[in-house]
Amino acid sequence: MFRRLLLEEHAAIFTLSAFITAASIYVAFAWRALRMRRSQLERFENLPFATPTPAARHDADSA
Repeated sequence: MFRRLLLEEHAAIFTLSAFITAASIYVAFAWRALRMRRSQLERFENLPFATPTPAARHDADSA
């Protein structure tokens, strides 16, 4: 019975450390996104439209 109690305590420590690691990663991403400069934000907003894809060029030619 005591072995099971010790294993459960270790499992709780691993679970807590995994949660803290994941939460810190999400907080770091949110912090970087909130602190981003306006010029970099505008560049990222238009990033998917900066270069045409082959399918988009083909559709534009046929229209």
